[in-house]
Amino acid sequence: MHVDLKFVKSSDLTRLVERPAVLFARDSGQLESILEAAAIEWPNAPPEWFEQRAWIWLHYGAAKLARGEVFEALGMLAFFRDQVLGPMLHRRAGRPQRGVRRIEMLGGSAMGRLAGTIATFDAESVRAAFLKAIDMYLDLRADEPPPQPVATMPAAIRNYLAKT
Repeated sequence: MHVDLKFVKSSDLTRLVERPAVLFARDSGQLESILEAAAIEWPNAPPEWFEQRAWIWLHYGAAKLARGEVFEALGMLAFFRDQVLGPMLHRRAGRPQRGVRRIEMLGGSAMGRLAGTIATFDAESVRAAFLKAIDMYLDLRADEPPPQPVATMPAAIRNYLAKT
């Protein structure tokens, strides 16, 4: 069993991402009324949040690869999985968008596709992983398209990767 302890002031309990289990309270009645009135909602990102960032982050990682910074490019792929692909996979499954936390529990073909975005320490492997990340993003984006997709993408990033 793993337990995270968090000490908070009662004024910090008005907006929560989940209902906490209270182990100790000086005034449990007051605390219970605060928790009953709290807005409990996971901060899921809307489609435009992903679109506004995905192409910038993918280009940033591709630029690292173009400069020969393979470790940085590998790190960017991990970041992209955590910030974009993982949350979008959770969204597809109707779950809170929690990065790649417990993503394996979703199972199915998506896990194989997500694993394809994990590269080895080799420029060609990293390039291939970026292309798979692009394809996966486009597939997941189609579930809830952003109101204003970036017009030049994915063609521009694919062309850039082809030149690196």
